[in-house]
Amino acid sequence: MICNFWYKIYSSCKKTLSQYAINGLQRTSDLLGLGHYSPATQRNYLQELRFLFAYYPDVKPSDITYEMTLQYLFYLTKTLQCSRVKAKMAAQSMAFFFKQVLCKPYQIPGVLYPAHSNKLPAVMSTDEVRQIINSIENIKHKTIISLVYSTGMRLNEAANLKMEDIDSKTMRIKVVDGKGKKDRYVPLSIQLLQELRLYYIQYKPKVYLFNSSKGGIKYSPRSIQHILQQALIKLGLQSKNYSIHTLRHSFATHLLDNGADLQVIQQLMGHHHIAQTVQYLHLTDKRFKTLVNPYDLLFDTAGAVK
Repeated sequence: MICNFWYKIYSSCKKTLSQYAINGLQRTSDLLGLGHYSPATQRNYLQELRFLFAYYPDVKPSDITYEMTLQYLFYLTKTLQCSRVKAKMAAQSMAFFFKQVLCKPYQIPGVLYPAHSNKLPAVMSTDEVRQIINSIENIKHKTIISLVYSTGMRLNEAANLKMEDIDSKTMRIKVVDGKGKKDRYVPLSIQLLQELRLYYIQYKPKVYLFNSSKGGIKYSPRSIQHILQQALIKLGLQSKNYSIHTLRHSFATHLLDNGADLQVIQQLMGHHHIAQTVQYLHLTDKRFKTLVNPYDLLFDTAGAVK
């Protein structure tokens, strides 16, 4: 897949980039493959470097200086008004090129990494999750969304699932090579197992649990996102800024609502630090509703308000 993408990059570059730049991209592609970087990372890094080399068409990639990369980042943010996410991706690709290809030091500008935001993620109610799943008529589409919610998987983790990862004997699903290149197990619910069996009878997937219409190729993450967006539009919920990742947050929050331990949730979510899991304490609905406001106690109205 990456080889095909590299061929497209190479074909589109031949008329616009020097041979030095093309060789630099090829070397970068080789090292990314050697490091087993994800397909998305390889694609993004090669694309960002291609843009950088095109910005300096008369300069060999090996002669590009740190100051020149800063000027390029200024161009992205000021002239093109690109987002911080875009600028960070460009900087990360340049850091890889400098360190791994040129064997030179490179410091990504700290301003691209502002103080961590404490904004809480959106969470669906259990009724909303039920409505979304019930609104999807296609069995494959319904099963995908049900799996994401009932396991708390990330988008790419669900797309990469293979048949062999489902273990109905232990009622577990193995997430292979998740974020941080780590494996973990998530629960296989009884309801989901029944849905998976019905799905299997109709679609008979091979290798990947969810194949594209071409067969033998995994279902794309973008297609999974589209399934949810169509369901949200159908239900009139498109303004709530929900995404596939919202299903993951909802899974963890609803687990906490039902009494699950934070450390267990941390393991299921694949969080490296417990601090990542603690955020769900702020999102749980049941615990919030059981609180008695001390102001009500002052006037003995805690029991009067329903």
